[in-house]
Amino acid sequence: MSRPAPRRALRAIPTPQEAQPLVGFCGHCGQRPADPSEVTKRVCDHCHMGLVLQASADLAPAPQDPFMVIDRSLSICALSREGERLLGVSETQAINRHVAEFLVPADAEARGQEDLVTVILTATGGDDGPRHVVVRPTGEFGVRLWVRVGHCGPPSAALLVMADGRV
Repeated sequence: MSRPAPRRALRAIPTPQEAQPLVGFCGHCGQRPADPSEVTKRVCDHCHMGLVLQASADLAPAPQDPFMVIDRSLSICALSREGERLLGVSETQAINRHVAEFLVPADAEARGQEDLVTVILTATGGDDGPRHVVVRPTGEFGVRLWVRVGHCGPPSAALLVMADGRV
């Protein structure tokens, strides 16, 4: 007598989202170029300190948003002016340091899709849309930051836009 074939687990396949247009923003002050054709410029005309990056319109930060840019090695490449204020560290002190020195998952037991490292690595690979995770500053307890994470560039990186309320 033969054994019945094992049943495969069914899982939902997410429906593809409509592609959002790319917008430019400064990697330091968050300002968007006034003229969309200025997106090809590499340095921000507003603060003259940050590189102009691109992200989808539903992910790109506003000038008042704290954010950081993370590369594939999970090192910080840029920290916005508001990000400096929120985390209490200057951009020059944060550059080339591992993201875990500043942010960790709010739930230490979290695994799977919502794991911070997994979400960042997926974003650096050019995923199709922002994901939301809850983090806390390293060494802080009782503080929660809601973060949108998605792809930005060039070069290819992850953009983390932080908020101290739900996003």
